[in-house]
Amino acid sequence: MQNSKLPLSVWARNISPSPTLAVDAKAKALKAAGEDVCGFGAGEPDFDTPEFIKEAAIKALQDGKTKYAPAAGIPDLRWALAEKYRNENGITRAEPKNVVVSPGGKFSCYLAIRATCSPGDEVVVPAPYWVSYPEMIKLAGGTPVYVMAGIEQGFKITPEQLREVLTPKTRMVILNSPSNPTGAVYTRKELEALFEVCLSHGVWILADEIYEYLLYDDVTHHSIASFGPDAAESTITVAGFSKTFSMTGWRLGTMVAPDEVAKAVSSLQSQTSSNATTFAQYGALVALQNSDAARTAIQEMLGVFDRRRKMLFQGLTEIPGVECTLAQGAFYLFPKINPDWGLTSTQFAEELLEKEKVAVVSGEGFGADGYLRLSYATSDEVIEKGLQRMKAYCAKL
Repeated sequence: MQNSKLPLSVWARNISPSPTLAVDAKAKALKAAGEDVCGFGAGEPDFDTPEFIKEAAIKALQDGKTKYAPAAGIPDLRWALAEKYRNENGITRAEPKNVVVSPGGKFSCYLAIRATCSPGDEVVVPAPYWVSYPEMIKLAGGTPVYVMAGIEQGFKITPEQLREVLTPKTRMVILNSPSNPTGAVYTRKELEALFEVCLSHGVWILADEIYEYLLYDDVTHHSIASFGPDAAESTITVAGFSKTFSMTGWRLGTMVAPDEVAKAVSSLQSQTSSNATTFAQYGALVALQNSDAARTAIQEMLGVFDRRRKMLFQGLTEIPGVECTLAQGAFYLFPKINPDWGLTSTQFAEELLEKEKVAVVSGEGFGADGYLRLSYATSDEVIEKGLQRMKAYCAKL
């Protein structure tokens, strides 16, 4: 047999692995080898899934809910999600036919892009951005167009910045609030201004609201699709159960979209993943139906996150050469490091892990060199120890 190396596809050759998952995997590998690592890389709550949700999934298994489900999700869950989006988010046109349940919020985002963007289309991505957006766009044959908003403008783009990058090729604008990696939260007025620009140019909005419940300092989350009929018809709202209910491994994402998009996404899903895991959907259904238990679990988690947020922020601001703002959402801080140190954020992160055994994620993966992402979805002990080590490292630069 001739020994020849068969080529990979252009998609496989050009895709970049997730830097957040890579950092988390490396930190776990070091821990498994006996190293004392302080990990700030994880993008998931360090809480267990609430018991009442796990019990519902166990019961579903015992009741034989182990077969294929409808591609868009089990009917009861779609009904519950539609009711949730009407009553809590103000998306009055949300009906079960507009809801699609997918295997993870990441896949929901990907399907939304695949359903609306063709090869050659442009998608505007505000930076700093979640690491997967550009790769999803490229997998659809599209071109990501970046708009930078640094710490000086609160990590939020302006309508003027958005207007400058829109072209006849622009198909979609991605808006993520609360944000990963910065924790920034757009106000209603700010979102309305950005929506008006999108509406005037006839482009889709992908509103990634996966962190909608993780809010601090009495800020309010606003769904763009609630801003009226035009907004509902041009906005695809994506979220899920991973962050709110600490269900990251369950892989349950949600989408609320206009009729034609929801139908197209359901068809795409039927030919790819078929459906989200059936018995997991019954756990999610109970999470929505038991609002009191869910609210209690969320508030308990938020109380801990808020304390850690302030602890990490205080410690970072006490390190000379590190500039940081106090995020109002999600569970990340995104500090800026001193450019006079002469290190890229990747070099900084690599040396910090090697020399001090502190795992952070480089801002380069988020389109923002010179920054670092630190997750406070970790213990108080890790935060305190990690800050001491990071301060010691920075003092030597």
